[in-house]
Amino acid sequence: MNQHATNHPILYSFRRCPYAMRARLAIQSAGFNVELREILLRDKATEFTAASPKATVPVLVLPDGTIIEESLDVMLHVLGQSDPEGLLTPTEDTLADMLALILENDGPFKRALDRYKYANRYEGADPIAERTAASNFLQTLDDRLRTNNGCLFGARLSLADLAILPFVRQFANVDRPWFDSQDWLDLRKALEDFTDSARFASIMLKYTMWQSGDEIIWFGEPKNQ
Repeated sequence: MNQHATNHPILYSFRRCPYAMRARLAIQSAGFNVELREILLRDKATEFTAASPKATVPVLVLPDGTIIEESLDVMLHVLGQSDPEGLLTPTEDTLADMLALILENDGPFKRALDRYKYANRYEGADPIAERTAASNFLQTLDDRLRTNNGCLFGARLSLADLAILPFVRQFANVDRPWFDSQDWLDLRKALEDFTDSARFASIMLKYTMWQSGDEIIWFGEPKNQ
């Protein structure tokens, strides 16, 4: 028997992490009920590190013991089981096109974002230069949102919107007055709609840090905007 087999899916998460946010968003949309275990990243539970030695959130443990350690893989797995909002089938372009944009978010944009937000952690990082580099991607998003009337791939939210907006939020909050002064009207509106939504509020509820033996917290009830 797999040593990580469980009676139900378990999600190790951290409320403020954008990778964990996107996983929770997909789980909620899919109605894929999981046991939510909120992890304190500076004091990680041994069950968490045993399941995933890399010890970064999110981690989804399936009942058969399968471990899914990457946030996008979590999204694709749960939405592959149930996708009532059609997040994997955008009204414009394809799943492959969405994945390409998400890859750009997770690669060059996130690299620049980290060096903008945490410049002191990276030797020689110039936060203004990194902000400029990240802004090129944000301009791409703004252009797409303008073309598609507020969504990245067509007339309604898609996988790409839910996968990328948590990172736009992280960028915006580094220097909110500067972000709000930029001429990204459609991106700013999309971010405002996202963070003001019932969908976002319900994935951002605060929970105490999980400890072995705690009562189960269930997560995954679908919540529309």
